[in-house]
Amino acid sequence: MEYQDCRGVRIAVPQSYGDALRLIASDFFRVTGRMERNPFRLWLRHFRSSAMGFLFYYRLSSYRRGPAYPYFRLRMEKYVRKYALQIPLSARVGEGLYLGHGVSVIVNGSAVIGNNVNLSHFVTIGSLKGSAAVIEDGAYIGPSTSLVEDVRIGSNAMVGAGAVVVRDVPAGAVAAGVPARIIKENGGYKPVNPVPLCGCNKQVVHEQ
Repeated sequence: MEYQDCRGVRIAVPQSYGDALRLIASDFFRVTGRMERNPFRLWLRHFRSSAMGFLFYYRLSSYRRGPAYPYFRLRMEKYVRKYALQIPLSARVGEGLYLGHGVSVIVNGSAVIGNNVNLSHFVTIGSLKGSAAVIEDGAYIGPSTSLVEDVRIGSNAMVGAGAVVVRDVPAGAVAAGVPARIIKENGGYKPVNPVPLCGCNKQVVHEQ
């Protein structure tokens, strides 16, 4: 596994299908609270929900090499079309992503999504300038939220349902409204089943 510093957020980038399976295990851990390493059991679990199915093939596709890549990409696209889960492979996505309800999540390809992040249904992370939002580790993005351009959502911050975020949200804060404003400086939010991050002592490669 290679670790990259993507606009200040540490992101694991798979270098093999084994690495991709570790990322799948981290995503499923957020749902079940159990770290499963067996590839066959991970495959069985991907049938449980649209979110788990999408993440299973998204992570395998993110390796982008090997003879199975076209098949994994085709399977991922099925979830994109059926459930409107549109997270491009060009987006940087950390370990332990939780997709609430597994429907209609639209992410610009330049976005950075940290580790142990929750994205609820009908979330849009957009940009017309090629520099979408950065979501730091442990943040919660509520249903029907829009993150506009290159805003930064701090670690363990919460964004309430229906918010339109046009300014940065500090770490630990709670934001809500249209446009979003800070309604609480320290909300005390902690993600459920946060995955223990892999390779914390490994060297981080800075993106060019």
